[in-house]
Amino acid sequence: MSLDILDQFHDPTLCKSVLERLCAALNGQPLRFMEVCGTHTVAIFRSGLRSLLPKEIVHLSGPGCPVCVTHEAEINAFLDLAEKPGVIIATFGDLMRVPGSRGRTLKAAQADGARVAVVYSPPDAIKLAAENPEATVVFLGVGFETTAPGVAASIKMAKAQGVNNFRVLSFHKLVPPALDVLLSDPDSHIDAFILPGHVSAIIGLEPYLPVAARYGRAAAIAGFEPLDILQALLFLAECRRDGRAEVANLYRRVVRDEGNAKARAMLAEIFVPADALWRGIGLIPGSGLEISPQYAAFDAKRDFGIEIVDCPPLPGCKCGEVLKGKLAPNQCPLFGRACTPAKPVGPCMVSTEGSCAAYYKYQVD
Repeated sequence: MSLDILDQFHDPTLCKSVLERLCAALNGQPLRFMEVCGTHTVAIFRSGLRSLLPKEIVHLSGPGCPVCVTHEAEINAFLDLAEKPGVIIATFGDLMRVPGSRGRTLKAAQADGARVAVVYSPPDAIKLAAENPEATVVFLGVGFETTAPGVAASIKMAKAQGVNNFRVLSFHKLVPPALDVLLSDPDSHIDAFILPGHVSAIIGLEPYLPVAARYGRAAAIAGFEPLDILQALLFLAECRRDGRAEVANLYRRVVRDEGNAKARAMLAEIFVPADALWRGIGLIPGSGLEISPQYAAFDAKRDFGIEIVDCPPLPGCKCGEVLKGKLAPNQCPLFGRACTPAKPVGPCMVSTEGSCAAYYKYQVD
């Protein structure tokens, strides 16, 4: 894509025109939309769009931040594994400060002597394993359909290279089942969704269709520029006005309706669907990915006998309510007081894609 085309998505004249059409389509009726992607959360605040939207638009942040939805019990499993002799934990940096149910973090475990290494990609973890043949290197697999194909490819890579001390602890999550659970909650009051562009580049349009049809809600796959987001809101408002429960791909410069066939094939080969715990939401059937029996030799959950048991949330932390769109971050009693980016209590304040971190950084009242 040329820079000239991308510049159009920042054109204030075009944005103003779409904003005017949005106001007309709303016709004074409220629209409670949820953006499912943490990158959309940040983009909405950073661009100043939230302050420009008409008062009828109610903005809800959803469970689209990978670190934020990683359950307390899963963080506990990471911490327990880090304490085992002969284990090196390989993880992305944003997991380092996420607390488990006891308030402890991987950063604290590292300070106490646990072997925890921050890597920038799964192949970095394979390299770490090759350099430390005396240890078992366990890569912590979290995130959605966006990151899971890369982790799947790393398992194939490790097998091909004969790196037999590489393991993956897979707690990947799938987005469509979570949307189903959110809409099935009678207290959710979600009118429409802006769907995640990165996830949709992998899975395409089809997985969202049953959810939209079942609950009569419109949804739009959108990019991350101001005009992308405004066009998505216009589509959602028009659907609401006309009584249409449609799903549209408005990010065609990146997302194909059919998704990425190679990435989906990689996921199908390496993983199988499994039940998964989501922070603040609980157990969602079929919303996770486990390593398939064919690649069981690389499954840390099997090797170490890891069992995930639900546990209570951190005292006072309202991340769960924030992730379900039932509470604005600044309505949490800990926000900006006991919980800040410098000293976070919950994961929504840890990740740069977290709703609480965005509220704090952009000083939302």
